[in-house]
Amino acid sequence: MSDLKRGLSEAVAAAFAAAGLPAELGRVTPSDRPDLADFQCNGALAAAKTARRDPREIAAGVTATLAADPRLSAVEIAGLGFINMRVSDTALSERANEIAADPRLGASVVEARRRILVDYAGPNVAKPMHVGHLRSSIIGEAIKRIYRFRGDLVVGDAHFGDWGYQMGLIIGAVMDEDPFIKALVEQLNGRNQPVSAEEEKTAFAALHDRVSLEDLDRLYPLAAAKGKADIEYRERARRMTAELQAKAPGYHLLWRHFARVTKVALERDFHALGVDFDLWKGESDVDDLIAPMVKELDAKGLLVDDQGARIIRVARQGDKRDLPPLLVVSSEGSAMYGTTDLATVLDRERSFDPDQVLYVVDQRQADHFEVVFRAAYLAGYAPEGSLEHIGFGTMNGTDGKPFKTREGGVLKLNDLIEMTRTKARERLREADLGAELDPDAFDDTAHKVAVAALKFADLQNFRGTSYVFDLDRFTSFEGKTGPYLLYQAVRVKSVLRKAADEGAEAGEIVIGEPAERELALLLDAFDHALAEAYERKAPNFIADHAYKLAQAFSRFYAACPILIAEPPVKASRLALASATLRQLELALTLLGIETPERM
Repeated sequence: MSDLKRGLSEAVAAAFAAAGLPAELGRVTPSDRPDLADFQCNGALAAAKTARRDPREIAAGVTATLAADPRLSAVEIAGLGFINMRVSDTALSERANEIAADPRLGASVVEARRRILVDYAGPNVAKPMHVGHLRSSIIGEAIKRIYRFRGDLVVGDAHFGDWGYQMGLIIGAVMDEDPFIKALVEQLNGRNQPVSAEEEKTAFAALHDRVSLEDLDRLYPLAAAKGKADIEYRERARRMTAELQAKAPGYHLLWRHFARVTKVALERDFHALGVDFDLWKGESDVDDLIAPMVKELDAKGLLVDDQGARIIRVARQGDKRDLPPLLVVSSEGSAMYGTTDLATVLDRERSFDPDQVLYVVDQRQADHFEVVFRAAYLAGYAPEGSLEHIGFGTMNGTDGKPFKTREGGVLKLNDLIEMTRTKARERLREADLGAELDPDAFDDTAHKVAVAALKFADLQNFRGTSYVFDLDRFTSFEGKTGPYLLYQAVRVKSVLRKAADEGAEAGEIVIGEPAERELALLLDAFDHALAEAYERKAPNFIADHAYKLAQAFSRFYAACPILIAEPPVKASRLALASATLRQLELALTLLGIETPERM
């Protein structure tokens, strides 16, 4: 089963080839003028330049070949040599029925299944997630779902930041503030025997009552600022990081407590966003690989001594910008961010053997990943080109600057989610929606509206661009918003419920009216949108398709009565409405958006 665009492209390519011209000139695209045609091909103009012939003459030869194609009701030449094609109602009806009968709603699968690992979210231990984690989580989750739906074997990894310099900073800050914790940690560090299970239980109980995630969130920015200004403080943090990585008992136990309290908040926020992971690994999970990896890198002649540190030079002849070396071992002997990232590449190669690893991380980290990737290729830990940074822009406020609180601080992700939930409840009441729902169902619907608003606001944009987050606009039930899409899906569900109550059933789809044609053509376009999103790692193609489909259904609903139509027409339109709902919900699911049953 092939979509109409692909099938017609093959036919037009064959027509160009039959005329002695390159087949690739037969590329077919949706028409720029839907009022005149469904599809068009501009290849005759390109052919005229190389063949030195009149483009209309070339187009005439191609259209003569296409005239016999039963899928087309009209093939015409426009302007200088544009080839316009209109699909017959019969062919469009046949295609709509294929889509309606297909569990995948017309979506194809990849020819060769690959093993893909998606690294996204990247939260840090000892800090709550903030709005900066939103884009990584949303985009990464959508890419994972799209790749998995297309047929690849996909694994998603949260990849925590839990083993670097920031751990030494926060350990020192907590010990400075609480003499009891300082004494406990120093006492454990000074012992020559392991901490017993009973001692661990007692220590964790004491830490639970003394150090919360709120405490860590309060202390970290203070410690980070002091680390920048105070050389001795910074050096102490680095020593503590190195001793933590050497498994000093007190530091390690305190670090494990940080991880525990952080995970509770992370799971809450990820669950609220409908984001899940197959792997919950962090930088610390590759710690045992680092020492043998460093020896191996040294044996391969890749490590260079540099002012007490050890580095890998990754610059290449012809580089257009200067790339720094990868710092593998600091002068204090600790592993750095790049070290754990390199060890993670090695770990993934051994445990999963991926064909490709996609790193969904802020575009501002592009140079860091280029350095790590080059080091991995030099070391033989990954095939050249198998590591790809999927960068994205920033989420900005209405002032055009990165989104902040009113006081100018970084907005926590949980606060943003709750703020959007509150606005969603207001919007539902303003639109007089959800009045018949009980309180629990109303709150569940408001949550789905909020998540749709957050996710669609992000995913409708190409990931590489920054965008302005406007809560009032994105929670509206009008315009290109997530709530608008949910409203249209609920509207279709309402129609289908009423039809079921009347005993009406869907039947064979027969296309005739212009609004039916538009809807059927959009159903057919789903596979192309999915393929574009897959190839470009860009969920906005799915978001655009979902919005256009919802708009087309709205026009169809207004122009083509369903429930009051005569039985054969009613059955056709019910089937068309049902296929639209299923494809719309599938597209939204790929974006990580869930639709309610009622509003």
